Amino acid sequence: MNYKIIYSDRKSIGIKIKDGKIIVMAPKRATLKLIDDTVKKHNAWIEKAIIREKASRERFEYIDSDTEKELKWLAKIYFDEKLRYYSNIMGLTYNKMTVTSAKTRYGSCSSKKNICFSYRLMLFPESVREYVVVHELAHLLEMNHSKKFYSIIEKYMPDYKERRKLLKSR
Repeated sequence: MNYKIIYSDRKSIGIKIKDGKIIVMAPKRATLKLIDDTVKKHNAWIEKAIIREKASRERFEYIDSDTEKELKWLAKIYFDEKLRYYSNIMGLTYNKMTVTSAKTRYGSCSSKKNICFSYRLMLFPESVREYVVVHELAHLLEMNHSKKFYSIIEKYMPDYKERRKLLKSR
């Protein structure tokens, strides 16, 4: 199995799929054997992730420009309203919200408190869109995906695991 290795100051090995390619993020001290063993150990997950990512890319590649404009317009209205609603409930403030054309990253939150959503989220059920809103707002408190981060989400959305499954199943 071919993969690209990116060494950094991280503490553990991570694997991601981008454009059908396997990328391994590894600590500077990791040996090639450790990296290779980790990739082999996660082979089944990698194969599923490649298939899932390819299907996601293909599904979103055929949105015509008129539909894209309409979805972006709807997304701006929708996410502006939902961010105001959930940020009020959670007692949080964010800087600004933007809508992007990202194909696989449906939401993001920067350290400057800027939140982005892909207009493609408008193709998902509302329960999934709401989950992504709460997920990104939770990053204002925890800029990671720790147990504490997910406990914040669960406090405001007890059924988040079911919503998250819907997001990942597409």
